[in-house]
Amino acid sequence: MEELNLPKFRFKVRETQKGRDIWDEFRKKYVALTPEEWVRQHFVKFLNENLKYPKSLLKMEFEVRYNRLKKRPDIVAYNSLGEPFLIVECKAPGIRISNDTFQQVAVYNQTLRARYLVVTNGLEHFCCEQNLKTGTFQFLEKIPVYKD
Repeated sequence: MEELNLPKFRFKVRETQKGRDIWDEFRKKYVALTPEEWVRQHFVKFLNENLKYPKSLLKMEFEVRYNRLKKRPDIVAYNSLGEPFLIVECKAPGIRISNDTFQQVAVYNQTLRARYLVVTNGLEHFCCEQNLKTGTFQFLEKIPVYKD
């Protein structure tokens, strides 16, 4: 898999009849190793190990309903009160980050109401803070470190 603009981490990867799987220590199961999954696994480890988000407050690929649509955010980090704090949308390294990518994560945030939104393709990472009252965004230099 492609080298990313994230710290290097060790993963368990296995060969199967269908391709390669990677062990997801957060979901406690093997999942198909796609380019997007490679980014997702690196980014969730980065949040946990480098930015100190506790494993127990990180949730990956679960269903969120927006109007009648079912959506699946890649990563959601919660605060110590159990409220969504940060949403991450992961794309494969070959996918260019665009306004459409931010729209996707903003739609998730209509339901989740997190303070921070992150979009990454593993090579580029963008983070913005959303003012939930006004709906405006401010881009940040860095992704916030977890604080209790």
